[in-house]
Amino acid sequence: MVTVSANLIQSHLKEPKVKQMFRLMETDIEVQNTLRMSNVMAVERLKYNDHGPVHSKIVSGSALEIFDILSQEVTPTTIENNVCSLEDAKVIVLCGSYLHDLGNSIHRVNHHIHSCVIANPILDRLLRKVYPEDVGLAVRLKSEILHTIFSHENEVECLSVEAGAAKIADGTDMAHGRTRIPYRTGKVDIHSLSALSITKVEIEKGKRKPVQIFVSMTNPAGVFQIEEVMEKKLQTSGIQDLVDIIALEKGIQIRRSKA
Repeated sequence: MVTVSANLIQSHLKEPKVKQMFRLMETDIEVQNTLRMSNVMAVERLKYNDHGPVHSKIVSGSALEIFDILSQEVTPTTIENNVCSLEDAKVIVLCGSYLHDLGNSIHRVNHHIHSCVIANPILDRLLRKVYPEDVGLAVRLKSEILHTIFSHENEVECLSVEAGAAKIADGTDMAHGRTRIPYRTGKVDIHSLSALSITKVEIEKGKRKPVQIFVSMTNPAGVFQIEEVMEKKLQTSGIQDLVDIIALEKGIQIRRSKA
């Protein structure tokens, strides 16, 4: 069992291309400053929760963890469709997760569309560095990454296991630390109070379903986050039959996802 955190990504940088792409995004001026502006818009102006660099790393690590577990049980969609290799599929999951919220730098409304527009030229530039000798593969990977970014929005159906892993991972970043800034600036509502009750989120290989996600909380208010965030993403993830979400109040199970 692993705990969802910004450090989780470090354990998934084993393959050369995954590691190279992560380092490129972490040091890219355009990527990092766009993520910074995503937080200016989301946190400072809308009093929303974190959508910046820390959120990107948390979601990336969580997505790769979920994808690693799933790929032991099912064939990843990109491999089944002869798009790329398993290592390349992980690059798709990484990039889709890391760049999914760039569009918040423009506005929260339709941010998944804005994210694709912003990510498109960035991916052209970075994929050329990671795949300098295979332009065709880079083009195919960009299509899959943009699909992953676009379909992280609740209402959009994921058409790949890779996109589904990233979408579910986006919902796993719900521990209390993420909402402290808007709470301190005076945003007190069911969203912030619910998130403040969540102490940690953990992922492990399950028995009933391939992936189990445990959400630990100090009081039942945290269930609101599961219902309004994680389960809405789960319903359109395309992998809802492969993921179990379990709520724990002080270590005791109080709810299990119905999907």
